[in-house]
Amino acid sequence: MKMSLADARALVSGALQRAGASVAMADSTARALVLAESQGLGSHGLSRVAQYTTHLRNGRADGTAVPGIRHSKGAAVVVDAGEGLAFPACERAVAEAMARASELGVAFAGVVRSHHCGVVVDHLRPAAEAGFVALGFANSPAAMPAAAGKHAIFGTDPVAAVFPRRGADPLMIDLSLSEVARGKVMVAAKAGQPIPLGWALDAEGRPTTDAQAALSGSMLPLGAASSPKGAMLALIVELLVTAVIGAHFGYEASSFFVDEGNRPGIGQAFIVIDPGALAGRERYLDRIEVLITEMLRDEGVRLPGARREALRRKAEAEGIEVPDAWVAQWRA
Repeated sequence: MKMSLADARALVSGALQRAGASVAMADSTARALVLAESQGLGSHGLSRVAQYTTHLRNGRADGTAVPGIRHSKGAAVVVDAGEGLAFPACERAVAEAMARASELGVAFAGVVRSHHCGVVVDHLRPAAEAGFVALGFANSPAAMPAAAGKHAIFGTDPVAAVFPRRGADPLMIDLSLSEVARGKVMVAAKAGQPIPLGWALDAEGRPTTDAQAALSGSMLPLGAASSPKGAMLALIVELLVTAVIGAHFGYEASSFFVDEGNRPGIGQAFIVIDPGALAGRERYLDRIEVLITEMLRDEGVRLPGARREALRRKAEAEGIEVPDAWVAQWRA
């Protein structure tokens, strides 16, 4: 069924509210999921509605939670998500970081007692719109082993960044530190399709092409076939969003892909930087264009985020396809 983004947001919000989410939480989450879907990111888009509604009904997420500030000192702040869905807390954290960066030049905002946060770079859009450079990090339930390890310890631990431009879309960078995002394995498992060798290990630590076995096992870190660098980057992110701010480690959280389990209590972290406090706003904007011009000298170079933005604009004009079965389920 083809529907406008506004209609899709209303439909998803209604489903989340019927599952126990407050209006504010449901609306925030629906905006994020539809935005992801509009960019062609189905693994983090509408396919997550069933997961979130189940977690709300089973008590893995508190639909009545209201984000609040747990700690605050100068340019640093920790937002408590209250074990609810992550999106309202992430919105609060980025807004807090922007306010502090406006005054102090840079700010770090963490989110604790949180849940799955979707597309990390999308949380940074407001910062880019206001002219800030911003970075985002998140952990997730254990999905990757340490370097040379076999059992899952780290989440896929995405890293994101936005760099605003003068009169153009910002550069938007978002990557998982696993060889591929675990959501792709989830989609393959639901479709009964195999995955390429080199994406994941099974529960016994053996390479597998079975998507279902991969969900029961672990994802391989980025570049694991030739280097421990991906695992080292995951360790950095894991510590930033756990030990530094007080969230749970990935291995302490039950998988998102099971209905029953604990409240994950994982973390997100956002760094917001005012380039006006460093190079100066105009010099920053000049210099980023110099680099982009040099990048585009080579045929085939595509700026990060360009494809997503093109798809988003097309979806805003034409709407998105939503499976009839999902629509019926969400309206029930």
